[in-house]
Amino acid sequence: MNEWVRPVFSSPRSRVSVALISSAVLLAGCGGGGGDVTTTDSTQVPAALASAFPGKKATGEPVRIGLITNEGGASTSQPENREAAEAARKYANDNLGGIAGRPITFVICKTKEEPAAARDCANQMVEQKVDAVVLTSSGLGDSMVPIVTQAGIPWATAVGASNAEATSTDSFSWTGGFPANMTAMAAYSKEMGYKKVAAFVIDVPAAVSGMEAIGKPFFAKAGIDLQIVTIAAGTPDASPQVSAALGKKPDAVAVIGESTVCTSVLQAIGTLGGDTPRELVQSCVAPEVIDAVGAGMDGAQVFSGFDPASDHIEAQLYRQVMKRYSPDTPTQGYAAVGYQGVLGLVRALHGLTGEVTPRTIAAAISSAKDVVLPVGHGSTFTCDSAAVPGMKAACSAKVITGTMSGGKLDKVRVIDPSPLFAQ
Repeated sequence: MNEWVRPVFSSPRSRVSVALISSAVLLAGCGGGGGDVTTTDSTQVPAALASAFPGKKATGEPVRIGLITNEGGASTSQPENREAAEAARKYANDNLGGIAGRPITFVICKTKEEPAAARDCANQMVEQKVDAVVLTSSGLGDSMVPIVTQAGIPWATAVGASNAEATSTDSFSWTGGFPANMTAMAAYSKEMGYKKVAAFVIDVPAAVSGMEAIGKPFFAKAGIDLQIVTIAAGTPDASPQVSAALGKKPDAVAVIGESTVCTSVLQAIGTLGGDTPRELVQSCVAPEVIDAVGAGMDGAQVFSGFDPASDHIEAQLYRQVMKRYSPDTPTQGYAAVGYQGVLGLVRALHGLTGEVTPRTIAAAISSAKDVVLPVGHGSTFTCDSAAVPGMKAACSAKVITGTMSGGKLDKVRVIDPSPLFAQ
């Protein structure tokens, strides 16, 4: 879910070796004179980011990319993920030459986080003959990926959350997704000396089955007993479940869910077991969760595939792109998954020239090496099927982690849980 983080989260508006811009190039922008740079649209860009906005506009016939997003559902809707994906598309078209010099256009479909709607979205992508599909976030990948990839269309996402996304041919996940995050949590828990962890997991198939199939085994490898407690999406008060779990005296708790689940669980923990260490996914640090839980967030360890809030050059670029192309979209929750998914595709295809087809796109992604992961705190990805054992679609095993302090993520660092994968 987060990356795994999990595939379905809410916001205040919800109802419940080839990088085009490497960190070195961006930092080179600091060497010239001081002050901001004024671009052609009069938007002020910090000098450190000047080289990231070269104004190389895409021209010609558009490249049609399918964008599937978990939006419009009765209990789950994340419009901010789509908005961030749109911002990345506009940024790439205005400054990076789109894909192979051609502008990117989206064919958008919203899953509503309903299986029938998700399958319909996948079929629409095939019928529309898109050149590739990017998923922002969903727990229904198993319903969609086979339809898309068996039609010869490559599938890409920042965070693979389903078995099909992790193992299918022509499926690419820029990060290790849910398995990498759960493994990182297990490695961190071992480092902290925990022997028993209670995991509060949103009650959706991808999350629960993922915790059973991936979370439990990796925690077990780390010598930790993992208790899984399911929480229904939209639960306003998780006190009964939290009380029962805390009664078993866990050394720490993990929370994997969208913002309403995170809020209800964390508020209950604050009341019933305020000193219990907490391990969270990125969706649990959305602004609405921080506002609701307040000081109860302090000390929580967050595990994510992206870093939207630090001073790292990639985080600065993300915020600047959002400021210019989607200024009303909140940036600290899970929106960056859409940006990372789309800009990751653009960067992976930096070397693509000539004909743009599903086949040439898949081949270019497979051969791209050490691509700078957008908003990835310096991480890179290589889609050679070697990053995570048993997950040929995963292009990186790295995970970003940090500690909440005063409503912000502090001591951000990149960790590699690969040793635990290898056990």
